Amino acid sequence: MRKAIILFNLGGPDKLESVEPFLFNLFNDPAIINIPSIFRYPLAKFISKRRAPIAKNIYKEIGNKSPILELTHNQAKSLENNLSAKGDFRCFVVMRCWHPRASDVIKKVKEYNPEEIILLPLYPQYSASTSGSSINEWNNLCKKENYQVKTKTICCYPTENNFIESHVSLIKKIIKTIENKNFKLIFSAHGLPENKIKKGDPYQWHIEETVKEIMSRLKQENLDHLISYQSRVGPLKWIGPSTDEVIIKYSKEKKGIVIVPVAFVSEHSETLVELDIEYKKLAEKNGCSFYKRVPALGIEENFIKGLTELVLQQETRGNFVSSVMCPDKYAKCPCLAIK
Repeated sequence: MRKAIILFNLGGPDKLESVEPFLFNLFNDPAIINIPSIFRYPLAKFISKRRAPIAKNIYKEIGNKSPILELTHNQAKSLENNLSAKGDFRCFVVMRCWHPRASDVIKKVKEYNPEEIILLPLYPQYSASTSGSSINEWNNLCKKENYQVKTKTICCYPTENNFIESHVSLIKKIIKTIENKNFKLIFSAHGLPENKIKKGDPYQWHIEETVKEIMSRLKQENLDHLISYQSRVGPLKWIGPSTDEVIIKYSKEKKGIVIVPVAFVSEHSETLVELDIEYKKLAEKNGCSFYKRVPALGIEENFIKGLTELVLQQETRGNFVSSVMCPDKYAKCPCLAIK
């Protein structure tokens, strides 16, 4: 039985000339700016043009492009290798805001002619702005093209055993290299506007559940930790505390800083530039005793094992697979719509 696995991620520009159109695609997504398209289109044009020079400087720090596509293909290859003994599986990478786009990839999926499609967002914690946007784009495209194939959706996996173990393993490797134990372990995730959480997006709760599970396996380390949120843009109030403010606070107390990118499974500008360069400079400027960053999960063995088990798992509700069931107040969780 042929099964196609659609790996979703955000994507990133493949050259400096792609930065502005990439940003336009991002801000023109109704899941990001939820206003009528007649207003969203010109607003996205304005924002992307205004932010492009800043963003280009960021990408110049990492070779003039994002590495996320290559790294996602590496994850796809590792996942296929893990599944090779389990049946006929093929992975297809779809990026939400740059190439390869869903409209191009669906042609290759049709050529493969699978009997089942498995949608797998590379966002362990669900948000309507990330996983939801990619899943909806794919489903709407299939509907538009009248492409009907049995489909299973992996909604989220914030507490999946192997995903958690992967984080724990990488954190322990870093901690073993540290002699001075006076440090703050900061779990940094991409932020969201506060109003999205108030409207029922489960993302922040998922982040908290992930960290709770990680820390339950690090009890013996007696680690001083907290959760913070990075990459804030625009005038809206975002969930907090913000990572930069937390770094300043504990650096001034002469603590060491250990950063864990708890929601990013691939290295990209927000880890390689924001965390590794900008926040490191901020920490050193404010007196931190040392600064270390735990790597993104990438193709870490436990993480790929977790993705493998999710692909093979039976649906937990309707056609969805999830490692948690959200409380009813998180109405944006698609699993809750299944009665």
